[in-house]
Amino acid sequence: MAERAWLKVHEALGAVPPDFQDLPFGGYVERHARNNPDAVALRFMQSATTYGKLDRLANRFANVLAGLGVGRGDVVGLHMPNIPQYAVAVAALSKLGAIGSGVSPLLAPPELAHQIDDAGISLLVTLSDFAPALAAMPHVPDGLEHLISVGAGDTLGAPDIAPMDLAGVDGHTWQNLTAEAPDTFAQVDVDPHDTFMIQYTGGTTGRPKGAELSHRNVMHNPRMVAALDPDLEAYAERYASAFPFFHIAGLSMICSAVIHGAELFLLPDPRDVDHFVDMMRAHPPTILAGVPALYDMLLAHPGFAQVDWSRLKVAKSGAAPLTRTTYDKLSAVIGANKIADVFGMTETGPCHIAHPVSRYKLGSIGVPMPGTDLKIMDVETGTTEMPAGEPGEIVTAGPQVMRGYLGLPGESARALREIEGRRYMFTGDVGYLDADGYVFLCDRAKDMLVVGGFKVFSVEVEDKLKAHPDVAESAVVGAPDEARPGNDIVHLFVQRAPDSAGSDRDAKDRIRDWIRANMAPYKVPKHIHVVDAIPLTPVGKIDKKAMRAQVRDR
Repeated sequence: MAERAWLKVHEALGAVPPDFQDLPFGGYVERHARNNPDAVALRFMQSATTYGKLDRLANRFANVLAGLGVGRGDVVGLHMPNIPQYAVAVAALSKLGAIGSGVSPLLAPPELAHQIDDAGISLLVTLSDFAPALAAMPHVPDGLEHLISVGAGDTLGAPDIAPMDLAGVDGHTWQNLTAEAPDTFAQVDVDPHDTFMIQYTGGTTGRPKGAELSHRNVMHNPRMVAALDPDLEAYAERYASAFPFFHIAGLSMICSAVIHGAELFLLPDPRDVDHFVDMMRAHPPTILAGVPALYDMLLAHPGFAQVDWSRLKVAKSGAAPLTRTTYDKLSAVIGANKIADVFGMTETGPCHIAHPVSRYKLGSIGVPMPGTDLKIMDVETGTTEMPAGEPGEIVTAGPQVMRGYLGLPGESARALREIEGRRYMFTGDVGYLDADGYVFLCDRAKDMLVVGGFKVFSVEVEDKLKAHPDVAESAVVGAPDEARPGNDIVHLFVQRAPDSAGSDRDAKDRIRDWIRANMAPYKVPKHIHVVDAIPLTPVGKIDKKAMRAQVRDR
């Protein structure tokens, strides 16, 4: 069957599922601290933290948390950018058998209160700079008992900061608590199926939901990716990634680095391309990871081409397929045959599809990872498996699939359904399998529009528009057509190219005429909106939720 054709790719590559040794995050840190204590684990600004030091810092913080009453199953919020304390806290939580929840620094005060309430966070570790957002919350969550303030320079010997004052919550500082804490604490035994992290979805289609990810979910996922390229299984001496740690992609980078005993860059501001390039020039990476929008930003930076790319083994790209233009430009800088896609979502911890570096198929997002099973089901009912070449909803099963949504049994039941005795995640992504078992992404189910009974895949329109000289970036969203129930009105948002001539109206006319000449009539947008910049989410994905809101407001 076509849906099993990827097994031929696995066989050709020698890719086999990992052995699923259930070692928790803290266990890997302890192993490297014992076997290779002087290896660099984290590189932040001008400082380097070795695995030996990371283990000692994690032990100290685990003792601090235990002293504050945190134990197995308690939830700790991590409200920080990419700084050393984040990785230290993840290791400490693993050692305790406690649960972490990444809290985005970009959340508005009401959103902060919601996540603290929803996740049951009893202790929050927060950067001191975020005090105003916490103080502005509409209410102090009842379950929040402790607030630990950190400074970005705490691990660099900066002076201690003052505790944060929040009504009814005990305030502490990281430096004060950890200064005299013992630096020994052994990893406790944990059930691999216990929840390790509660990671919140991006909320692109509604209120964010807490995906409960077990130790097995997040710790096996990087090894599954590595198994697809056995020649690179010892991958990484050095990871260069700007994914924020509060996001599942950033958490995966921490886990992958710790599993492989690798060095990981810590970049507090993922949009500070100057700093990112400076770090790579000073410390040439082995693994590079980003989203297509970030690669475009890096390619526009003159220093990116000056990095020593001779040690780079692979550049991973996620969130969306790379276009031919970006693929060619990136390959010209970093070297040929080094690019591979990874694809997934918060609920799949995050990856369930990846590209073998040695068997890259442009336009595809790769093949299901070793240990993963994947099907294409009809979008309407989710009960009929689609043949090769026919689009449908991508559903996936494997050890990386979440336990469920926290406190939302109905949502969990809709997302996690049984097929032939196995539990599958219904991803909401629309795609198809080709005869070789490669997955091609058509759209998110919510982004697939219906016009006159025909399906319009926004990704297809956006990809084709990259060839138009007036278009730097574009995004397609739909609005309900009140005159024709069940149909959508196509809205196109355009960020004009720097050399686009004439007025916005002139550019709109040229773009509309070009679409009419190159695409089917039902794909022609009813409305074209010229914007200064296409809005992006914190990890660089196109923020279609924001654009739908603009359409509603207009």
